[in-house]
Parts: sequence; structure tokens; C-alpha cells
Amino acid sequence: MFFKNKKKTTEKKELLYRENVKVGCKADTQENVIRQVGQMLVDSGYVDQPYVDAMLEREKSFSTYMGNDLALPHGVESAKKAIKASGIAVMVFPEGTPWGDETARIVVGIAGVGEEHLQILSVIADKMLEPGAADTLVNGDADTVYQILSGK
Repeated sequence: MFFKNKKKTTEKKELLYRENVKVGCKADTQENVIRQVGQMLVDSGYVDQPYVDAMLEREKSFSTYMGNDLALPHGVESAKKAIKASGIAVMVFPEGTPWGDETARIVVGIAGVGEEHLQILSVIADKMLEPGAADTLVNGDADTVYQILSGK
């Protein structure tokens, strides 16, 4: 038979892959950090390239710095079509990196399909509320950061 019905099988992506955890990062401009963490999302197939610009656009309208050394850059609502799968990418800056008027030590780039970004934000916020969570992530190696944020 020449024409078989090919069923599309879409692989369910992990929310966080170990290779999307970078520790020991050196401070850089906020724009460059957003571009780097956004590119990690692109390279892993979570988003299309335009999403990175949407992350920068979001930051212009309001800061994604959440307190407790944490910034959660993500795209504006209009960039939802550029998201192919929900995922996160993590950069850890032991010495901190400028984030507006603040200093972030943990930057988690987020892409969420539909309303999943709210759930992702909630899970990360819960993990970061634990006493010493930021220090554990900042002082941990990539495997530790991966285990904490992926729950594995």
C-alpha cells in the first residue's frame, strides 16, 4: 500500500532537561541573560525563535524578578503561538547578575503551553519558599539543581 495513514506521534517533552541547567554563570546584562536562557528553550525545541524576543518584550512591561534571588523571564501573551511544548531552562549566577534594580542569582526561563505557565510558576515559587532554597540552588552543582527543580 502506497499511502498509509501515518499517525502523528508527538513525544511528550520533560519540563526540564539536565542540559538546560547552567551553573557557575558569570554576570551579564539582563538582556543577554534573557537571550541566553531563551536560546536554551529554542535549542531544546520548547519554543520557536520569536519567543526570545517576546521574553524581552515582557521584561520591558514589567520585571520578572520575583524576590528571593529569583527571576522568571517568560514571553508575552501574544507569543503563545511560538510555544511548542512546556519547558524551563535554568541559569545560576553565584555572584548574582543585574536584574533591573535587583540582583538575581537564579534565572529560570519559562515557556508554558496554554495555562501551564501558571502551574510552572506556582511549582517554582513553592520550591523557592522553602528556607534556604535559593542558597541550596546557588551552591549546588548542575545535578543538584536539576533534581530539585525537576523533582527527580
